[in-house]
Amino acid sequence: MVPVRIRATVASLTHSRRTPPVKKALFNLAFSAALSSASLPADACTRLIYETGAKSYMVGRTMDWMVDPKSDLWAFPKGMARDGAVPGAIKWTAKHGSVISSFYNLATVDGTNDAGLVANVLYLVESDYGDPAASKKPKLSVGAWAQYVLDNFGTVAEAVAALQKEPFAIVAPDMPDGHKATGHMAIADSSGDSAIFEYIGGKLVIHHGAQYRVMTNSPSYDQQLAINTYWNTVGGLQFLPGTARAADRFARISWNLNAAAKETDPRLATATTFSLIRAVSVPLGIADPKQPNIAATVWRTVADLQAKRYYFESAYNPAIFWVDLEKVLPAAGGKPMKLDLGERPMLSGEVSGKFVGAEPFRFISH
Repeated sequence: MVPVRIRATVASLTHSRRTPPVKKALFNLAFSAALSSASLPADACTRLIYETGAKSYMVGRTMDWMVDPKSDLWAFPKGMARDGAVPGAIKWTAKHGSVISSFYNLATVDGTNDAGLVANVLYLVESDYGDPAASKKPKLSVGAWAQYVLDNFGTVAEAVAALQKEPFAIVAPDMPDGHKATGHMAIADSSGDSAIFEYIGGKLVIHHGAQYRVMTNSPSYDQQLAINTYWNTVGGLQFLPGTARAADRFARISWNLNAAAKETDPRLATATTFSLIRAVSVPLGIADPKQPNIAATVWRTVADLQAKRYYFESAYNPAIFWVDLEKVLPAAGGKPMKLDLGERPMLSGEVSGKFVGAEPFRFISH
C-alpha cells in the first residue's frame, strides 16, 4: 500500500492565511479525495486525448505493470464470431475490424478499430462489477470488455447508447499473477468525443463528453476530477505534484496537455503525443520496497484516429513501430493475425507485413 506524502505539498500550496475562500474549498475537496486514496495501490497507467492543429485527434496511453505482461499485437477482421468466454456468455459478430494489444493473451487492454474508435482499459482497484451470478443477463469476461466495444461500435455515442442499457454482466476472474482483474475503460473517436466507464459499488457509471481527455487509475474518476480542479487553480508553472501516484499523474498530464502546442504536421503531432505520454512514464527498474505497487512503464501506444494508424513503443527497445489498419486488415483476408512480441523483436516503421495468421486467444475465464 502506498502512503500519501502530503505534508510538504500542503505547506507548499497554502501560500498564506489569505487563501481565497473558493480556492480553499477546492483545496479541501482535493485534500479529502487524496486522503481517501491514501491506502490504494498505485498500479500506474495513463491515457490522454491530444487535439492536433488540424482538428484531428490522437490517443496516447502507457501500460505500467510490475512485470512484462507478455503483450502481443493482433489484427482481428470484421465478421468474427465472438462470445464472452464464460458460462452463459453473450455472443456477437464483429461489425468492425481492429488492431489491439493483448495482456497475457487473456485480455484486450488497448486498441483501435476501422472506424477510428479507440478503447483503453486501465487498472482500477475500486472496480466492483457486482455479482454476475445474481444477474440474469448474459455474461462477459472482463478481458473481452474492450474487444466487445471495438467489435460493435464506430463512435463513442453509439457505445454509450448501447452500454448504458447494460446488456451484459461482467465476470472478473483473478489474473494469472494473482492480481484482481479490475479496471475501468476509456473510449474516444475521430470527432474527439470521449467516455469513461467504471463499475463502482456494482453500478455502471459513465462520464461522457469531449472534456474527459485524461484518465489514470485510483481513485474513482469523480474523485480524480475533484483533485484536478484544485490543481487547475494552482497553475502548472508554479507547482505540480511529481510522484508516480495516479492522482499526481492526472494533474501533470492535464496541465501538460493544455499547454502543449497543437501541431498541424502529422509527424509533429505524433511526436507531441508521445512526448506527453512519456512525461508520465515510470522508468524501467524503478522499485521501492515501501511502495511495491508502483510499476514501471513497459509499453506505450498512440492511435491516430484520422490516419487509422496504431503506434507501439516498447520500453525494452529504442524504436517505434506502427500498423496501418487499412493495410493490415485487408491483408488478413478475414482471418485473425498476430504480431508476436514475446521475444522483444527489434521492430521499426510500418509492420503490417510481419503479422501472421494465428488462432485468437481466449479471454480470461477462470
